[in-house]
Amino acid sequence: MDKYKAIFITKMTQQLKKILNKQETEMIKNKEVYGLLHMFKGTSGTLDLDLLFHLVSDLMRKVEERKGDWTQSELKEFLSKLIEICEEYEHFHEELNKIPDFRNTEVPLIQLIDDDISLLIFLKEMMERKGWMVIANSNAEHAMEQFYSMQPDCIIIDINLPVKTGFDVLDDIHMYTKHSFVPKIICSIDNSREKRITAYKKGADDYIEKPLDMEEFLIRIERHIERKRTFDQSVLIDELTEVYNRKFLKDSYNRFISDTIRTKTSGTIAIVDIDHFKKVNDTYGHVVGDKVLKEFAQFLKGSIRNTDTLFRYGGEEFVILFQRAIESDVAEVLNRMLKRFSEMIFEADGDRFSLSFSAGVFEINTGDIPLKKALELADEALYLAKENGRARIESANKMKDTPNKKLLNISIVDDDSLIRSILINILDSIEINNLMIDVAEYEDGIQFLESNRLQENGMHFLILDGIMPVMDGIELLQIVKKTSYKHNAHILMLTGRKSEHDIAEALRLGADDYVTKPFSIKELQARITRLITRMI
Repeated sequence: MDKYKAIFITKMTQQLKKILNKQETEMIKNKEVYGLLHMFKGTSGTLDLDLLFHLVSDLMRKVEERKGDWTQSELKEFLSKLIEICEEYEHFHEELNKIPDFRNTEVPLIQLIDDDISLLIFLKEMMERKGWMVIANSNAEHAMEQFYSMQPDCIIIDINLPVKTGFDVLDDIHMYTKHSFVPKIICSIDNSREKRITAYKKGADDYIEKPLDMEEFLIRIERHIERKRTFDQSVLIDELTEVYNRKFLKDSYNRFISDTIRTKTSGTIAIVDIDHFKKVNDTYGHVVGDKVLKEFAQFLKGSIRNTDTLFRYGGEEFVILFQRAIESDVAEVLNRMLKRFSEMIFEADGDRFSLSFSAGVFEINTGDIPLKKALELADEALYLAKENGRARIESANKMKDTPNKKLLNISIVDDDSLIRSILINILDSIEINNLMIDVAEYEDGIQFLESNRLQENGMHFLILDGIMPVMDGIELLQIVKKTSYKHNAHILMLTGRKSEHDIAEALRLGADDYVTKPFSIKELQARITRLITRMI
């Protein structure tokens, strides 16, 4: 951290000198002064330079109140205290402290939907102080996309939303939540009996009146999260597909290994994944997607032996434990299943379509391979199958030593080179199994767009600064969401703490999350890790 502080002070001093060394007759635009102070404020807060942070915050308030531009002499007088403080910061240590370990990525994920941006920001901050992760939405349509992709552990919905009401949102997720328990909490200023009854009929688990008593609100949310955790631990069957869920996989794998050791035979684990399943959801909706998943699960279940065990691992991924079966035999069985499944016809909205699947298999003939390792190897083979064109089965036992990993392209778009350096350091410290992270940095939105970065293979995760010269993060977000790559790009916005308008606009345009500057490096690392984990 001290290294970054020293770099920041040096850079800030240089930028102050640059703006104050212009020709005496040249007027300096108030917008330029504000942009410079905005950058100083976010970085000084992030680096725990409290004295600078508070001084810059005070200067920004005065700049916001000012109407006209600045003369050289006026600006020198105005920034004189800032220059003095810069000169007082000396002799920083050069050794960079190691970033602390991030918190548990399994913390509850709460989705908050409310068009009152001030309240949304406040509730997000209060709930995250409890150690929960909160994704916030003001746009009901985007909220529904995020609900299906992020699979929150609890959803809090305001009734009075624009375009769609909170009741409409309940109706939209009704089919999904029939097959899994997700606490749904309605909030409203209208506490009439009629509204409460309607909410409960539509599947709400709780109804909380506004204005909120924060202590009571947080306790009630905590109770719902505890109920969700207890439910998840007790249920072994995936309610949608009616096959075993991933929680039963560990115990089943232990028995699978015990049988392998006892009988001195081999067993094979397979990960099976529907090809281009996201297109089904995007084209026909999640109700049709759920129908496809259910039919696929039943197809798999009916195609394997009674001694084999099928699990829904997550999304459109399924795991099969083939007892006493070598890899080549399993690959042959899966290829026959692939041919039959590819011939099945699905119907939706008057269209007829067919699908295929890919699979990765790994043969186990020893008792010292833990479940995590077996899944990693099978998943690497699955990824290879996807890379080789899909609709095929690949074996981890036949792969080269070089592991195949999913590619995640992370793009940092921020005009502050120091913030970019901090973010790169955070991203370099993140390790997620079977994921290869490729980081690229850009000084502004135009540079990012001209790079054609979104056309590169793999998933994309964008970290955008809200305020930048030439093209700010909001403008860039708007452009990205109009491209054909919008469904493949997850976006985290960096914004000022009081920039409610920017936060509202970012959420309206489809940002997946936002972080206010100054941010805690440890917390930002944890947030990025959790978002990526949920993404994949």
